[in-house]
Amino acid sequence: MGTLSLANYEEVRISVPWGHISGRWHGNRTERPILAIHGWLDNLGTFDRLIPLLPDNVGVLCIDLPGHGRSSRLPPGMHYSVYDYVFVIPRVMKEYGWHKVSLMGHSLGGIMAFIYATLAPHTVDMVISLDILLPIPDDARGKDVDTFGRNMEKHLVEDERQEEGNLREPPAYTLPELRKVLSKGSYNSVPPREAQHLLYRQVAKSQLYPDRFFFSRDARVKFYYHIFLEKGLAAEMARRIQRKPYLIIKGSLSPFVGPHCDEAIAILGKNNPHFELHEVQGGTHHVHLHAAEECAQYIGPFIRHHRPPNLTTWSLAGRGEQLSSKERRQAQEQFFARSKHSKQRSKL
Repeated sequence: MGTLSLANYEEVRISVPWGHISGRWHGNRTERPILAIHGWLDNLGTFDRLIPLLPDNVGVLCIDLPGHGRSSRLPPGMHYSVYDYVFVIPRVMKEYGWHKVSLMGHSLGGIMAFIYATLAPHTVDMVISLDILLPIPDDARGKDVDTFGRNMEKHLVEDERQEEGNLREPPAYTLPELRKVLSKGSYNSVPPREAQHLLYRQVAKSQLYPDRFFFSRDARVKFYYHIFLEKGLAAEMARRIQRKPYLIIKGSLSPFVGPHCDEAIAILGKNNPHFELHEVQGGTHHVHLHAAEECAQYIGPFIRHHRPPNLTTWSLAGRGEQLSSKERRQAQEQFFARSKHSKQRSKL
């Protein structure tokens, strides 16, 4: 078994009532893939460094959320909300006829995975959450109601600007400047040297200034709506997930998996041998981007254990032959023995 290739993908375009959802399906197209969902203001490029480190027996379908990357914007007058974004997951499932879904999400994508897993736990077979579980309390950065009020006003201003036909172009930058702007906007969670993984899907060439570019995502997504989940509600939601395989990776320098998550984490891990929580030292919020190798040490064994290879056929002596029941059983035992050993080593 090898790892995925970043170059081996197929562009996908999923029709939705307001346009389309863009994505890239990496690797195996014969089985249901892992659905990978990026964070707020990011796009599917956030997984570029992680993809080549993941096992290749399962494909990964990375998507751009509405208003991000190359996906369609919501219609004029509509607003973006974390709770409305959750509906993207069953839409993708319906497109491909999936009855189950494996989810991997960073930040906003991880919150979406948590919410969806509580609403339809019978359809989720595993969740990988990258430096997130619950929305971070706004009172850590400012009063929640005040933030909501300011964002509402800004959203309406942006709505008016777009209704006027985008008469003025957004601020334009050189590519080196864009790297710095993106890094600063992420509170330096995305190092400038990694910014290109996000920029190639969210910038457009300026029509006014040669060699300059501007951010092409929908500016309204900056003011998307979310409210901190009340403690009791978050706990009840975590109970609904029950004993699902759930992996959380936290960056040690990030506040996004903090005390506000303690009760939900305790519930997810109670009597659940399939729950894992790991911390990557020196990791910021985009830990999967700047510390992809460290994250893959935990994600790879988790995927191999909960989405093992289909062992009905193997290549023997260079020939694709049907395995006998005894041979298949022996191959499975050998695989799970290696997987268990790998998992134990990853915890050292």
